Amino acid sequence: MIWALDRGFTSAANRRYLQRGGGHYIMGEKLRGDSAEAAAALSRQGRYRPVADNLRVKEVRVDDGAGRDRFVICHNPDAAVRDAATRKRIVARLTERIAGSDALSARKRAELAGQLKTKPAFARFLRTTPGGLLRVDRAAVGRDANFDGKFLLRTSDESLTAADIAEGYKGLYEAERGWRDLKSTIDLRPVYHHREDRIRAHVQLQWLALLLLRVAETTVGDTWRNIRDELQRLHLVTLATADGQVAQRSELTPRQQSILAALDLPEPPRFFDFTPAAE
Repeated sequence: MIWALDRGFTSAANRRYLQRGGGHYIMGEKLRGDSAEAAAALSRQGRYRPVADNLRVKEVRVDDGAGRDRFVICHNPDAAVRDAATRKRIVARLTERIAGSDALSARKRAELAGQLKTKPAFARFLRTTPGGLLRVDRAAVGRDANFDGKFLLRTSDESLTAADIAEGYKGLYEAERGWRDLKSTIDLRPVYHHREDRIRAHVQLQWLALLLLRVAETTVGDTWRNIRDELQRLHLVTLATADGQVAQRSELTPRQQSILAALDLPEPPRFFDFTPAAE
């Protein structure tokens, strides 16, 4: 068994506990923390190897001890662009907030610094000079750029490839997304049942609904939200005249046709109802 865990579970005691039963783990490691092992892993040289359209990986070794862990640095170029844009907005906003602060009294500047440091995004890039002036920490901005699009994974398993490790950790994200979808998209809660068998049936039906969503996403190659939104554009229109009424669906869009074809579903009938007027 290999556990996939987030970075809130990464203490040494937790890691060794998981191995007591002979299992292994893949877990996220905090990049911007004070972990000496993470810092050492990020400092190692090496080339990234592509494992997917938007993911590259690089494996590094931190020590030669008998209980050493493997580290895999993952880099997502698309996420790197987003991270850089986010940091640019934060720095611009911080620059705006401290503009003109040199003219404030020392007390007012200290109060402003205290307010800004309550916001983690600002605290990362704010520095106070020896004279008490507020400035953007350009060195911190440069260091932060080294983390753009990157996340660090740790594993105890020696048999997995770097690509396996990255894909295994993505499984954790998919599991967490499943719980979010159960709670929101499918509305697992609230549950108004009191008998255990009915509660079990309710949860099982919701799980089957989630499975159906995932099958549709995998088969179509798109998110459930996009699939749902596109198919919801398909309408049934009732036309009523003095001679009677007829129900007719709207024309299928090319995207709707491709979704139905991918799922091996027939196109719905063009006409559903012919009701002549009563004589």
